[in-house]
Amino acid sequence: MGLFEDLSRFLETRLDEFLRANPHLELQALEEQLRAQEEDAINLLGELKRREQQLEEGILSTAQEVQRWHARIEKAKAANRLDLVQPAQEREAALLRQGNHLWGQMKGVKERIAQTRELQRKVHLKRQELKPKIARAEAERASARAASRTQANWGATGWNQRPFGMFNQPVDPLEETFQRWETDEELEDLKRQMGK
Repeated sequence: MGLFEDLSRFLETRLDEFLRANPHLELQALEEQLRAQEEDAINLLGELKRREQQLEEGILSTAQEVQRWHARIEKAKAANRLDLVQPAQEREAALLRQGNHLWGQMKGVKERIAQTRELQRKVHLKRQELKPKIARAEAERASARAASRTQANWGATGWNQRPFGMFNQPVDPLEETFQRWETDEELEDLKRQMGK
């Protein structure tokens, strides 16, 4: 199990590093997650509305049954059929309990509908807030790609130039820049390792 956990941790770390290096993908992943949550909320709302409709029909049906049994109780009392009054009253009481139970369920469903609507609204707003950030990240990527193409074109002209350091120049400025950059990267790496 340890090997699997190590591999899983390694992959998660690599994924986190990749997403940090590619923030536009992180934003897209977040937008996709929010879209899925909004879709789930909408589906749940549909299910809850259907359940609410079923409960309303059940309550209406139960209320009609209560009225029917109440009329039967009155009829049995008027006819002096005491053998029928008690069982009819018990049936009416059972129907009233059932109606109360259904009413409680419907109240809970209505609360869940309100909560789900609020959740769906919040997720929708988060998605709307994220869209400009995604557009900005895409624009930054496009300008970075354009800049790198310009750099690549500039670099290609270097093939036609004489190399540094070969003709009376002791220090190559490009070499110096790369050494400074590599040293900075190593320092950042050490800081990260010491921070863990």
